[in-house]
Amino acid sequence: MGTDNKLKKRLNLSSENFMNLIMFGVLVIFFIIASIIVPTFFQLNGLMNVIQQQSYLIIIAVGICFLLITGNLDLSVGGIAGAAGVLVAYFSQARDTGSSSAIANGLGMNFYLAIFLTLLICIAIGAVNAYFIVKIKIGSVIVTLGTMYISRGIAHLVSQGAQRNVGLPANFGILGKLKVFDFFSLPVLIMIIAVIVAFIIQKRTIFGRNLYYIGSNKITARISGIKVDKHVAILYIVSAFLSGLTGIILASRFFSGRAVGASGYEFDALVVALLGGMSIVGAFGGVLNVLI
Repeated sequence: MGTDNKLKKRLNLSSENFMNLIMFGVLVIFFIIASIIVPTFFQLNGLMNVIQQQSYLIIIAVGICFLLITGNLDLSVGGIAGAAGVLVAYFSQARDTGSSSAIANGLGMNFYLAIFLTLLICIAIGAVNAYFIVKIKIGSVIVTLGTMYISRGIAHLVSQGAQRNVGLPANFGILGKLKVFDFFSLPVLIMIIAVIVAFIIQKRTIFGRNLYYIGSNKITARISGIKVDKHVAILYIVSAFLSGLTGIILASRFFSGRAVGASGYEFDALVVALLGGMSIVGAFGGVLNVLI
């Protein structure tokens, strides 16, 4: 520990930047090892595939990152993403596909209207999380575990434990396959935008600085005039929105609304954040920790 402190002082780094430097070094080492062991690893297409596969997780982890800074958790994100994928499929499925199966027929909405309605429902779930955590003062683990299972239950109920992939409009798969500048897929672009916006908020805004004060000591932050409840509520709503958006893109990619979509993402995103150096008790870390 003393060696670490001496090294930090010598490099003139903050604790967060020091952690980022260490994690980046580990990343480079594993990258080199993988490139040696797997001959095809160091190829642009392969790397882009890896980035695309992880982009869904990182989009969700960005929302979790800010909640961790305030000392809160959100374990509902995987359930919300799963429910979003099933709901957007159900809303946009044709009303009558000629099949007698209940999961082959939906509401026949315009696809983009279905996306809008699905995101509203996800935001509502985030608002429910915020209400019980902020107003009723129930622990974030208990509340978000509950909404995770409720969301997953909605997904299983609407899809009857299977998947909705019949009668979907032709443009349903556009989000999952869209390429930006013939290089970036849409999920990767959203990930990049989310990380940049989150970094600016974290480093350059009063809102971002307030999150660290809240994570350090909620009572002192409240006495100092920071609207703690409002900040935390906004974060839960944003987290639910990002989860819903991820679920919709995943459903578009697989051209189906699956009951098991985004399973385990809540724990994967949390582990990603913690392995990146985030503190589960709050007031430390940032979006770069999560990304690396």
